[in-house]
Amino acid sequence: MPELPEVETIAASLRKKIVGLEIEEIELFLPKLLRGDAAELQRFKGQKIIGVRRRGKMLLLSCEDDLHLLFHLKMTGQFYWTKKGEPRDAPTHLGVSFKDLDRELRFRDVRKFGFLRCLETPSPFDCEELRPLGPEPLELDDRDFPGLISRRKGRLKSLLLDQSFLAGIGNIYADEILFEAGLHPLTPASRLSKKEIGRLWSAIRRILKKAVAAGGSSIRDYKDADGMDGLFQNDHRVYGRKGLPCPRCGANVRRLVIGGRASFFCPRCQRKKGRQKLTTRRV
Repeated sequence: MPELPEVETIAASLRKKIVGLEIEEIELFLPKLLRGDAAELQRFKGQKIIGVRRRGKMLLLSCEDDLHLLFHLKMTGQFYWTKKGEPRDAPTHLGVSFKDLDRELRFRDVRKFGFLRCLETPSPFDCEELRPLGPEPLELDDRDFPGLISRRKGRLKSLLLDQSFLAGIGNIYADEILFEAGLHPLTPASRLSKKEIGRLWSAIRRILKKAVAAGGSSIRDYKDADGMDGLFQNDHRVYGRKGLPCPRCGANVRRLVIGGRASFFCPRCQRKKGRQKLTTRRV
């Protein structure tokens, strides 16, 4: 699933191309993509796009008159450009054409898990999909993080994946962040020292900023809206590297399944804190 760096990259590439354009038509080819009535899409005809923003792992295209298109890419959602009228392939579920432009923006999703919602509100971040999200990690004040994590008791890997804690972090970046911080994924947040909390917060910021700068990670079919691959997969140090040597100490990277999600870590650089009951399985 595209995470914060990937969706931020998509938002940036779309922002350069579509802000200021007037929507000519929106064609929906897969009804279940839209959460709502297809007639809602007609309200966007003739509207100018005034902003493209990311919130968590979701993308918000804002138009005049407090109208917004909220996309969640889920596992395989992608935006791409094509010539207007070009035949579409089966996974293409939406097309957006613009006035005086001979190209159109399309949304494709092989797995069909993504969704679109039309919003009419001056406060789109208050919708039911976005309201539960926690703070944005690249916008949160340094002074607020210790208080935020001190109220949590879950294991670090599960906590980082909890979108109500911090918005936008997924499996890839949770593993890379914990390696950067030298913390075991099963460590309870309640057992972190002040120094370890500081290391974790620095790692969150450092890894996410580096990943955004690299255009995200292309490990399956992720591309940005210009069709470009991300490059951060070349800097992964533990994610997907089971059995390979840790780049820091040389120990073999291990894989655990935590809450149904694969977790990669170095057993030497990320040691457990004291005794912990393992309810996970090593694979």
